[in-house]
Amino acid sequence: MIISLVGYMGCGKSHISKILSEKINFKLIDLDKEISRRNKLTIPEIFEKKGEIYFRKLERETLEEILATEENLILSLGGGTPVYYNNMEIINNNSKSIFLKASVKTLTERLSKQKEKRPLIANISDENLPEFIAKHLFERNEFYNKALISINTDSREPEDILNEIIEKLYL
Repeated sequence: MIISLVGYMGCGKSHISKILSEKINFKLIDLDKEISRRNKLTIPEIFEKKGEIYFRKLERETLEEILATEENLILSLGGGTPVYYNNMEIINNNSKSIFLKASVKTLTERLSKQKEKRPLIANISDENLPEFIAKHLFERNEFYNKALISINTDSREPEDILNEIIEKLYL
């Protein structure tokens, strides 16, 4: 079984995927890290040197290759992955997709502390961050909401989120 985690940056995909993979003993692949490893460039470097369209094509190819495997796997996807091509359709057809949902308030609190690590928001002032996130989330929620399972992460401990994921996957 492949379990794919989708959601906006800062919703907890990296953290939850790591502890989920340990708890259920599944291999973990972070799609962005896999793209970086294969191309020997960071994601910001790929965007800068080759552009977003090139990156989105690489992302799609890598996603298809990973989803074609049959192993027990947790796949942590980039926030934009579900939005391009028909990625959400192939994610749902080849894995159990889980949308980790977080409010604009929660995302703003988390992301304001990590701006330097996030090229998309690095140059956005703290004052304008909530509006940026709200607008972006509005555009992307249409895709995230296609996930097979949706889990709210606001004001919850990782352990609670894990238990809900396991309960919904193994019922």
